[in-house]
Amino acid sequence: MAPRTLLSARWVIGHANGNHVVHENGVVVIEGGAILHVGRGFDGEVAQRIDYGQAVISPGFIDLDALSDLDTTILGFDNAPAWQKGRVWPETYVARGPYEMYAPEELAFQKRYAFAQLIRNGITTALPIASLFYREWGETVAEFDAAAAAAEALGLRVYLGPAYRTGGQVTDTSGNIRAIYDEPRGLAGLEDAAAFAARIDGTAQGRIRAMFAPDRIETCTEPLLQRTAAMASEMGAPVRQHCCQSPTELRLVQEQHGCTPIEWLAKIGALHQNWLLPHGTHAAARDFDLIAGAGATLVHCPLVSARHGSALNSFAKVRARGINIGLGTDTHPADMILNMQIGLMMARAAGDTIRSEALFDAATLGGAQALNRPDLGRLMSGARADITVIDLSQTLQTPDPVQTLMTSASSRDVRDVWIDGRRVMTDGQIPGVDEAADATRAQSQFDGLIAKYPERTANHPPVTDIFRPSYPRSPA
Repeated sequence: MAPRTLLSARWVIGHANGNHVVHENGVVVIEGGAILHVGRGFDGEVAQRIDYGQAVISPGFIDLDALSDLDTTILGFDNAPAWQKGRVWPETYVARGPYEMYAPEELAFQKRYAFAQLIRNGITTALPIASLFYREWGETVAEFDAAAAAAEALGLRVYLGPAYRTGGQVTDTSGNIRAIYDEPRGLAGLEDAAAFAARIDGTAQGRIRAMFAPDRIETCTEPLLQRTAAMASEMGAPVRQHCCQSPTELRLVQEQHGCTPIEWLAKIGALHQNWLLPHGTHAAARDFDLIAGAGATLVHCPLVSARHGSALNSFAKVRARGINIGLGTDTHPADMILNMQIGLMMARAAGDTIRSEALFDAATLGGAQALNRPDLGRLMSGARADITVIDLSQTLQTPDPVQTLMTSASSRDVRDVWIDGRRVMTDGQIPGVDEAADATRAQSQFDGLIAKYPERTANHPPVTDIFRPSYPRSPA
């Protein structure tokens, strides 16, 4: 058993009787990979004491839709519509044959780079998500073997599974978007994902678990989703699938199946308690009722939704239906504190009267419930020692630490991160990671991808037409 370590700070967010509780001038005692004690003091022997002073010791955040690539959605922030800006494959690109726009070593690097970013943002449990727009079809087992190795080396707790699909979206030169299918290829991708899941589930002392990641509902076929549901249920693994996030999705599902995406999942028997559903910004009341009835989780991603002018309708209404709500970052930066802040502001703008703790619960307890992990998302005796320490010494503090996080902090204030009792980041530094070198490499890799955008954009305009600058550029 590893020696006991005692952490102390002005604020400790502990857990008792099913709810978070705040200890002012509190302590957390770690023994091995678990929490031994949380409270105002501790009389037992400890081998190490770390006093964080003006800080909050918080449960590590759980990111159910965690960015794990170099985020291309930020390119669409001021550049729309998506079909004209390389976010939907043009028919000409499909005719020539889609291809991988990153080399295998680039795919491996971006996972390791993204995992380090998650840790820096206080995220201790992550379910990675990446775009398939620049992929040949789906994600590969090879890149997820690399992802598992990176997660183990960095100490991140992850649920891993390559994304697969039986279909994709294409557009003609006028913006008419339709679905195309290759069901055998998608089913083969599912079999590969299932074999990967069986092989990696429970590795890295249990920090690496399996998940299933079928891509968008509007481009998955019934056999793929039914087989996914059966395999995941047998393993007890979560399934994550984006849903109800765009009018195009709703239109395609209505044309193909005569109902909404959630109604279709329920109709084919694929909607279960282990289903994690990011977004839901275009869900109707009937959809929310079906999600509630299945006991599934809605994964709220407020930052990426707000950037593109959509919002959940509404946080309070969803919660009132008894739906579990977790949070996902899904975009750059992977700032969970910012997501909580934006989520709270969007909810209030929609007329909700929720408080700060509602979003904090979603980032911690909601994620734990979604994963059926009562040992995560809380600081209490017997829980895993997944801890985020947020420095408040440079900010104006309210009388409450959660309200201070919502009003004054950002993930740049994350100081230390502990996962499974291991200190994976100290004073903002992650062992074995050269932050500056990685940032340079990431930007170079991203610039290379941007240069290829004309190949997969309708009518193949130059990059300067795809991404219109904010102001005219001065002459060289």
